[in-house]
Amino acid sequence: MLVEQSGCRARGRDSRGVSHRPRRARMKFIVGGALLLGSVVYLIATTTLSTAQYYLTVEELRGRGFTIVGKNVCISGAVVGESIRYDAQALELTFTVAQVPDSPASLQAAGGLAQALAQAVRNPQAARLNVHYLGPKPDLMRPEAQAIMDGQLREDGTFHADTLLLKCPTRYESGPRS
Repeated sequence: MLVEQSGCRARGRDSRGVSHRPRRARMKFIVGGALLLGSVVYLIATTTLSTAQYYLTVEELRGRGFTIVGKNVCISGAVVGESIRYDAQALELTFTVAQVPDSPASLQAAGGLAQALAQAVRNPQAARLNVHYLGPKPDLMRPEAQAIMDGQLREDGTFHADTLLLKCPTRYESGPRS
């Protein structure tokens, strides 16, 4: 019986026949799990950093200069009406946006978003930015619409928009209740 017990112990079993993994095997699982977890964290971090976007005003974008060239950013501005040019054959839209106040207090002081957009377009000192967009002309592309764009600033100072969303605040203002 003594020989049988020592034979069981040699195969990783105790006197009751219950198997026990050696410490080395447990360490392999711990190291493997840590490597797997580290890989997942690394992939999440690098993906988040590569697709992160900055939200900037026209003034902030202009102020950053060449440090922001080629990086994904989101900007908003008021469409300057006389600057709108559209080539239907090439699906090429170019226009200029003017700086719009970005704080709710400034918008309220201006009399609402519609008034703030109109004031921005009429203000010759407002920061302006030329925009280039390839795609169909949105139905809401009109003077004093709010343009919200994702894209990159190019070295020539033109903003190349990948996406273009437009809001026409006069369509959403509430009228008198009946």
